[in-house]
Amino acid sequence: MRSRLLGLAITLAAAVSGLLALLYPFFLSDLGAGRAAPGQLRAGEMSVLMTLLLGLCVLALLAEAQGHLLSTRLVALLGVLAALNSALRFLETAIPGPGGFSPIFFLIILVGYVFGGRMGFLMGALTLLVSGLVTGGVGPWLPGQMFTAGWVGLSTPLLRPLVRGLQRLWPREAEKRVGFTPELLALTAFAIAWGFLYGGLMNLWEWPFILGPEGQSWQAGLGLWTGVQRYAAYYLVTSLVWDLMAALGNLLLMLAFGPPALRALRRFRQRFVFEYSALILSENSGAPAGGD
Repeated sequence: MRSRLLGLAITLAAAVSGLLALLYPFFLSDLGAGRAAPGQLRAGEMSVLMTLLLGLCVLALLAEAQGHLLSTRLVALLGVLAALNSALRFLETAIPGPGGFSPIFFLIILVGYVFGGRMGFLMGALTLLVSGLVTGGVGPWLPGQMFTAGWVGLSTPLLRPLVRGLQRLWPREAEKRVGFTPELLALTAFAIAWGFLYGGLMNLWEWPFILGPEGQSWQAGLGLWTGVQRYAAYYLVTSLVWDLMAALGNLLLMLAFGPPALRALRRFRQRFVFEYSALILSENSGAPAGGD
């Protein structure tokens, strides 16, 4: 129990740190005249954020390794899945797909859903780290990508209560008629939403530093509502179509490969994770105390 709480605290600390890293420019009174070079301005953050994020990931792995019997195998499985997902991103780079399509979020979502938010966060963060090293995508943007992909996996367990409710309301006849289970439909809708959310959150990494039309640019002293309006205009012009391709890709991957991937991940979970409790033997009979 203590290791679970420790792992949860570490993962939440990593998630909150990433959110602060993305949002802190909005709390500055002035970003200077060099706002047209976001990469240069963000470059100084990379070493600090990478050190923080990797340190928290290592601590979360250590906590996970002490949470269940045979968790070392579960951690090894995480490494294999992250490596597989990174290879998919390498293929995406070698054979570019339409717009912002990326196959990596399909597996991040399913790992978080089956194994829990901590594993999902680690899956997302490690996938972006390894794939960035493999594809040469290392830059000041990488910590932001790792944090945001980690949030994808961290948030997926929120679907579980919704799925249980839908399963109670969804008759078997309707499931056979539609051809999809409530679980698959919920995961698909979630994947579509993150197709837009990932791009929207990553835009926050650079938007405050970009000079553009007044109606689309950040400016010191903007009120909340004005800032939201300007960012919405910026997003619609620069990112909506790109993220639409990402959402459609997530939709197709989840519908096509979601059911077999869920079955495979659940088999791994049944083999690698189980609870045990110690039996107290009575002194006289050698039988478990309190037994019949």
